[in-house]
Amino acid sequence: MPPRNAVRWFLPFLITASLTAGCETVDAGDPGGTAPTSGSGSTSGAKPGSAKDAHALLGKLTVVAKTGTMAGYSREKFPHWKSTGKNCDVRDSVLERDGTKVKLSGCNVVAGTWKSLYDDKTVTTPGAVDIDHMVPLAAAWRSGAAAWTTDQREAFANDLDRPQLVAVSAGSNRSKGDQDPSTWKPPAQDAWCSYAQDWVTVKSYYKLNVTQKEKDALKDMLGTC
Repeated sequence: MPPRNAVRWFLPFLITASLTAGCETVDAGDPGGTAPTSGSGSTSGAKPGSAKDAHALLGKLTVVAKTGTMAGYSREKFPHWKSTGKNCDVRDSVLERDGTKVKLSGCNVVAGTWKSLYDDKTVTTPGAVDIDHMVPLAAAWRSGAAAWTTDQREAFANDLDRPQLVAVSAGSNRSKGDQDPSTWKPPAQDAWCSYAQDWVTVKSYYKLNVTQKEKDALKDMLGTC
């Protein structure tokens, strides 16, 4: 079955078309072999796949004995939210993409309705919506992003082309924090399939590693698909 939330990232061209001139394109670059090369033509994560595809990608991820250190980490090393034209930024773009009945002031989102993937809550105030990084910035740092350049981490933190950014309730996002699936899963179990697929898609594209406990948790969630 396709991911419930595939629509939020499968149609990036709709977002691009709605942005004004001067938009910037996010590209990952190649941080010393730990992320795709800019212009490499990699399509892993470019469109939704089946649970079987996710299992195959998961099997190719590098498994490490333990997570990397947090030494040197700060959110400032993952600059966000990037400009997407005029006074718009990536946060506005995700809010517009993921919401319904969205109202804009210029290109700033001032009203709308959002269904939070993680807990099935309906949110009707933009300020009560968080834009979550599917693979949290700190989790990425521990699993390979510490070796990237700041530009490459900026691309990761603002990636609108893969399922890395999702509008969710502030409470669910803050409950998740920087945890991986071995210690946190969405409270809404019907989100487990798409959550695992999205997590694997992002980690695969950026060539981030996983622990065995994380891999086992992802397998369990993919088993609900």
